[in-house]
Amino acid sequence: MPPPPAAPPTILGMLGWQPPSLPLLPLVAAIAVVVYLIGVKRVRAQGRHWPVARVISFLLGCLALAAVTGLKIEAYSWHLFSAFMFQQLTLSILIPPLLVGGAPGVLLLRATPHRGLGKVVLGAALGLLRSRAPRILLHSGFTIPLFLISYYGVYLTGIIDAVGGNWFGHTGLQVFFLGAGLLFILPIMSVGPLPGRDSWLMRFFDIFIEMPLHVFIGVTLMMATTPMITMFAFPPPEWGIDPVRDQTIAGALAWSYGEPVAMVTVCIFALRWRRAEKQDSERAGADVREDDERAAYNAYLEQLRGR
Repeated sequence: MPPPPAAPPTILGMLGWQPPSLPLLPLVAAIAVVVYLIGVKRVRAQGRHWPVARVISFLLGCLALAAVTGLKIEAYSWHLFSAFMFQQLTLSILIPPLLVGGAPGVLLLRATPHRGLGKVVLGAALGLLRSRAPRILLHSGFTIPLFLISYYGVYLTGIIDAVGGNWFGHTGLQVFFLGAGLLFILPIMSVGPLPGRDSWLMRFFDIFIEMPLHVFIGVTLMMATTPMITMFAFPPPEWGIDPVRDQTIAGALAWSYGEPVAMVTVCIFALRWRRAEKQDSERAGADVREDDERAAYNAYLEQLRGR
């Protein structure tokens, strides 16, 4: 476990510059930004349109990932439950919709050349889409329990105390939170091809199942009268932090943080659902008109043949 910062925690202090000794996730975020912008440049060089909103969404997701794991909050998250909870909520609830909103999968298919190494990459991507593993990983029967484990399993079974005290365990938990959030939101918000996708009604149901999950763990933390996590039970005494009060703040974050993000997600999902139904209705109307025109033309030919 790295040494704690000397200064007591403050909101502005957590936004200070203090990158970790091994900034894995900030480096991943920076590489993702470069690769994504190269893909956007290639697509636009082909004369094809790529929405600015998707670019902004993806860049904001990468920026949030780099900030929450690379700024001073990362140093405080080893010792404060509230800082660690804020990290988890950002990684599992805020960042995944932003990244998925950038449609990186669609960008990969459009920007990758269909020759040389690009042909190999496209073949691997299409082979992965057609395989059985993504169907299982993206099914709600897997993603919802995984989302539950990322809260209740981590905090109520002692997993965080067992693995969170070293760099590999700490970083592994962060990757796990991000991965669980991505697997949950991909089938709901992705605009790209997927190996399987539920109906709009089932995806809407999945969103409303997820919304109260972090609320209950937040209430549990707020009602506890003793520290539940040994790792956060003894903050540096010079900070003057009461661990029970800090745990209460962590619970309040779990209760309140995800609700605005979830409501925005629901609104975007509802707009997409309405747009899809409108397109389906217009397509069905076009098919009916085409059938009517075909029937009228066939009747005209029969009339000519009778003459």
